[in-house]
Amino acid sequence: MFYEPDKDDHGLPFNPYKSIVVPRPIGWISTISRDGIVNLAPYSQFNNLGYDPPYVMFSANSFPASGRRKDSVRNATDTGEFVVNMATYELREAVNVTSRFLPPEVDEAALAGLEMIPCHLVKPPRVAASPVHLECKFHCSLALPGNAFDQVHHVVIGRVVGVHIRDDAITPEGKLDVLRLRPLARLGYHDYTTVDSAFTMTPDGPKMKARQLGLEGRPRRAIA
Repeated sequence: MFYEPDKDDHGLPFNPYKSIVVPRPIGWISTISRDGIVNLAPYSQFNNLGYDPPYVMFSANSFPASGRRKDSVRNATDTGEFVVNMATYELREAVNVTSRFLPPEVDEAALAGLEMIPCHLVKPPRVAASPVHLECKFHCSLALPGNAFDQVHHVVIGRVVGVHIRDDAITPEGKLDVLRLRPLARLGYHDYTTVDSAFTMTPDGPKMKARQLGLEGRPRRAIA
């Protein structure tokens, strides 16, 4: 089949696009408003952008009709800080609760019964039960136009300035135990998946040593 997204002529009962770009990691974003209200919400339009230095991005549509920015976008932009909490299978129900559309004055973390603890370098708190947290400083944002006259896709980019990893999330070999943590990822529709299998492929070719160091996240050693 072939279809043009602007014409919405795929002929299927549901738009297939979000089921094509999968799996999408979930950025469970905690922010704090200028008034001191904590906000916590999951975003599947999320990913890393480089690693030396590390940047991350998340994207959120504006609210229909009103065009108002999502609380996470507004808070991160206004205060210059946000936190990414790893969303895991164990925390799936809490993640789902915090996905609700609620007024800005509602604390989603409290609604989900989550304990929030302080960060080291930024003001927004982090989810205590999450095994990994990224403390982020706002870098920039983009506003991508939507097809609806009042819709905007807000992209927020932040630089990671602090990383928390729970001690038991690291293997004896010094690697993050991803299969044990089972991070959540979004598929299309209302479907999710977890990371519960992995395989290794070692790249081959010229300058293999430098390339391997780069893949391991050690580019400075690769250059040296």
